[in-house]
Amino acid sequence: MPCYRCGARPVDPDRGPSPWKRGVREDAQVLVCPDCQREPDWQDHLASCPHCRSTALVRRLGEIHCRGCDRTVTAVVPPRADAARPGRSYDPVFADEVARALDRVLRPSETSQ
Repeated sequence: MPCYRCGARPVDPDRGPSPWKRGVREDAQVLVCPDCQREPDWQDHLASCPHCRSTALVRRLGEIHCRGCDRTVTAVVPPRADAARPGRSYDPVFADEVARALDRVLRPSETSQ
């Protein structure tokens, strides 16, 4: 999943925790890259916990869990994978790359026939 603000793709950290932050925006899980976290308003578009106002939220299995106060609430809208949704993480270039890679891996090679 790319950064919802700039579209950068995460890479595995060398050691230790990832510098990328998770959040929830419009009931969807999003990631924020370290570069975008340097902006003073990077959390302004993320949802916040109704109990403690923290933006350290994680969306999973129809629920939103707050890492700040450890409360869980039911998500309002089920996640959608449609390209028309604002703030989407759909990337047509990446989708095309994945489709080509799957085609190469899953298509029997001409030499094996």
